[in-house]
Amino acid sequence: MISLGSKAPEFLLPEVRTSDRIGLYDVLGDKALLVMFLSKHCPYVQRIAGQIKPLSEDYIPKGIRMIGISSNDPVAYPEDSPEEMAKLASELDWRFPLLFDSTQEVAKAFHAACTPDFFLFDHKGALVYRGQMDDARPHNDEPNNGHSLRSAFDAILAAQPIPAPQLPSLGCSIKWK
Repeated sequence: MISLGSKAPEFLLPEVRTSDRIGLYDVLGDKALLVMFLSKHCPYVQRIAGQIKPLSEDYIPKGIRMIGISSNDPVAYPEDSPEEMAKLASELDWRFPLLFDSTQEVAKAFHAACTPDFFLFDHKGALVYRGQMDDARPHNDEPNNGHSLRSAFDAILAAQPIPAPQLPSLGCSIKWK
């Protein structure tokens, strides 16, 4: 796992809907940047995907920037191709960049383990949170309300320490080539 306090890895990746190339310094925010490793096929992502838009609507206006990155091998998992990820982002009305990591080098640099996987960096690019969105899983009835990320966002906005414990994200492993 990447250690808390680590600097955000640099990247330059295409956005799946526009093909614009977006890098770290294009998205590093005034307050913080949330980097989400996402896929379309994974039931863990499917369980929480609908909460991503409300989360972004609540916190982007407050200075939390967000991006999604898809790093799965699209040959083995065609549902995770840039075209399919673009459809997903459009269907769910995600209003943040969704990038495609064709070489998987960015996922490796972040030490991303699964989809979903969440990394929150402060305005200086230092990792302050790595973990779950909330306790919702495909086979439980826990509410999908984003409470773990919301607590981290609220702490950043209040210039307070991120609440402990930081529980790791659970999901489908990154599908390596």
